[in-house]
Amino acid sequence: MRVWNQLADFVTRHGSGALITVHDVKGSAPREAGARMVVRPDGAFHGTIGGGQLEFRMLDIAREMLGAGRGPARIVDQALGPDLGQCCGGRVKILIETFDSRDLEDLGPLVEAEAEGGLFEVECRMEEGRVRREFSSAVGDDRWTGWRETHGEARTPVLIFGAGHVGRALVLSLAPLPFAVRWLDDRDDAFPAHLPANAKAVRMWDPEAEVAEAKPGSLMLVMTHDHPLDMAIAAAALKRDFPYVGLIGSATKRARFEKRFRELGLAEEKIRSLVCPIGLPGIADKDPAVIAASVTVQLLQVREHGRLERNLSPPAASNDT
Repeated sequence: MRVWNQLADFVTRHGSGALITVHDVKGSAPREAGARMVVRPDGAFHGTIGGGQLEFRMLDIAREMLGAGRGPARIVDQALGPDLGQCCGGRVKILIETFDSRDLEDLGPLVEAEAEGGLFEVECRMEEGRVRREFSSAVGDDRWTGWRETHGEARTPVLIFGAGHVGRALVLSLAPLPFAVRWLDDRDDAFPAHLPANAKAVRMWDPEAEVAEAKPGSLMLVMTHDHPLDMAIAAAALKRDFPYVGLIGSATKRARFEKRFRELGLAEEKIRSLVCPIGLPGIADKDPAVIAASVTVQLLQVREHGRLERNLSPPAASNDT
């Protein structure tokens, strides 16, 4: 979620807004430090700090603060077990701030930094009861006494080659998740009229060039309408060091492709790294939405661990559709 964009929108459209941040965590808690949610004056909100009694209580406090008008920030110290009856058992400090139209000028640079993509850091300190945020770095300055916050979205790049049924389902499945999707097809009429905000549809003219220009760390999904095209894209992807190269298909398709990869001189280690069939083991349903859900979980595992754990590789089943 783009916190600052959402907050500026609430202030512009509704006159004010509150920002709730998990400021500090000790022990077990529903969310990590830096988790945030933005609250409207009528109580509507975006984001989460973990749900449960903690979130309900912080929303009540934020609404009370908004009702009282723009004022000083508040830090709420909560022991999750004794105070709220939550089983996590840890302790959290929650920072709650209110904003109105007087803050729009200060919010502007944060909104712009967020829109550029990626992560950015700001330095924070309390001034007259409110949080002041600055981009200028005070790293190494012993006179600086405050804290640092990280904002923005670290989206993992995903290239999806093919806009068929599974490709469409996968793009929708990835829509709310921390991925930046480049969706490629060589047909003019392949893409739907509306796309998720994190997806870009690209008419593909040179698939091997797309692979060559992909950022290191990109995740590659090959599922075009044409097996020779799949072959060319998969071979190009395996020549690079991507953490995930997935090919839709069956064990038979994989065997045929492996034979051709060896003829092309690809190393056995590279060939073994190909994920085909794609998706989690034990899921045999070939419905595009089911395949997409299974692949999405697999991509999240790769994003978390930096590679695909070999014991998570799919069995010799088929997801040809």
